[in-house]
Amino acid sequence: MTDHYQTLGLHRRCTEAQIRTAYRMLAKQHHPDVNGGSEESVLRTRMLNAAHEVLSDPEARAAYDRELAAAERASVRVRAGRIEKNVAQDITLRLEDFLKGTRLEIRVNDPANPDGPETYTCEVPAGTAPGARFRVPREGAFRGGHVLVRVKAGADFQFKARGSDLRCDLRISADRAAKGGSELLRGLGGGSVRVEIPKGVGRGEIVRVTGEGLPRPRGGRGDLLVRIQYRPEVTVRRAGK
Repeated sequence: MTDHYQTLGLHRRCTEAQIRTAYRMLAKQHHPDVNGGSEESVLRTRMLNAAHEVLSDPEARAAYDRELAAAERASVRVRAGRIEKNVAQDITLRLEDFLKGTRLEIRVNDPANPDGPETYTCEVPAGTAPGARFRVPREGAFRGGHVLVRVKAGADFQFKARGSDLRCDLRISADRAAKGGSELLRGLGGGSVRVEIPKGVGRGEIVRVTGEGLPRPRGGRGDLLVRIQYRPEVTVRRAGK
């Protein structure tokens, strides 16, 4: 698993105040705007955001600590004098990577490995569903074991993933809400998605666009759930009127 404590440079008994302080300092240091928008700074920022999101929530942190402890109790077998040890690792992907596919570089820091850190490549094919798992064979001292990789959906400025469904907000005028019609949204794949607005749609109502979400485990795609918000109306009055 990704070690959120290591990402923030903290020990596992750290306080909430220490988590906030470390996150703010590192987020400022690695922000893409102060690092020329480099790919490394973008990736580092995503890791910091993910770590802060989990560790700053007491319930999420407790659940994560249990998962981390379970992952560290990795399965170990000895066969024909060879140690077969599995390790689990969660990898966060960009939402578009589930559609287009990507190649991951996985780094395993296993203290029990006398050869030091291990690096592997994992191919994630196009159409992979969130939560999918991959088995990457290990090499060296633990040859015969596997890196058990689970891919998770990362944060996106427009969409929020819930399983294979995506959620987003759409702001429209009160006039559009009353009359209905259609609006265009940026789609996950880079094109446009047409959202049909029913007449009299209310603020906060959900409009479902079928098949515009993330891939499903058994084929096809989830849906895009668009929450309707009203744009504030601006009234202009002439001076003296």
